[in-house]
Amino acid sequence: MTQTISLTAPAKINLSLRILGKRPDGFHELETLMAPIGLADTIEVSHGTGHGITLTCNDPELPTDSNNLCVKAAEAFRVATGLDHGIAITLLKRIPHGAGLGGGSSDAAAVLKGLNELFDEPLVNEELHQIAASLGSDVPFFLTSGPAWCRGRGEILEEASALPKRNLLLIKPPFPVPTAWVYKKYAELKESGKPLTQPEKQFLGDLEIVNDLEAPVFHKYLLLPVMKTWLREKPGVEAAFMTGSGSTMVAVMAPEVTTEQISIIKKGIQTEFGETMWLCETGWAIGDGK
Repeated sequence: MTQTISLTAPAKINLSLRILGKRPDGFHELETLMAPIGLADTIEVSHGTGHGITLTCNDPELPTDSNNLCVKAAEAFRVATGLDHGIAITLLKRIPHGAGLGGGSSDAAAVLKGLNELFDEPLVNEELHQIAASLGSDVPFFLTSGPAWCRGRGEILEEASALPKRNLLLIKPPFPVPTAWVYKKYAELKESGKPLTQPEKQFLGDLEIVNDLEAPVFHKYLLLPVMKTWLREKPGVEAAFMTGSGSTMVAVMAPEVTTEQISIIKKGIQTEFGETMWLCETGWAIGDGK
């Protein structure tokens, strides 16, 4: 019997995020194009001693009890399969939290995939998808391996066309943005009747890049719209936008961008916005997460 399964849990960015309305269940109806990127956590799942679920993580800020989505995923897997084996999870965290990069959701999906392999695949894909959807809106996406249009709460997936190759620069300020607050603020702005600011259109190939959640986040976190404008003015930047509910900003680099130009932009960010900015150069994820 296999003793340990190791998986990569990639981050994601939202290239398009539209809010279509409020659902009867209280959630928002979404249409979003998500793409996995090279930045990733590493998850190991293995047989544990006794009958409990343990989580070890290198990030002391994250809970390791039942409040962690990895533990919730493992417990949901055990309920679905009727297993009462001990499970040990090790999480090497590289994706910042509160960043709009889907790290927690990706970790949970990796736990589900890893446990299913560890215990000789007792669940079919549809069953894993149901568990994933019960854990969070972004979790089903991470059971796939490429870009996808996600609708409903995010659980209805449609494979998307391949994206043009690009380098990406991620910039996260030293503060998180609470997702629940963002959606609440968005609803308040819509109900107030105030027109939401329509940003100048940006494209990646034929795809229009848009994020409806920029309006409520930019309304409070004034650093972010300033950064977006600053990035868009820089040579070599094809597009700049906030991903998900923030606070990470994404700069899509033009195909002809040079290493020197990227280096100048990174230095400029730290000069203009402070050295507490977290920076990461990456691209689209490659591979199947194993």
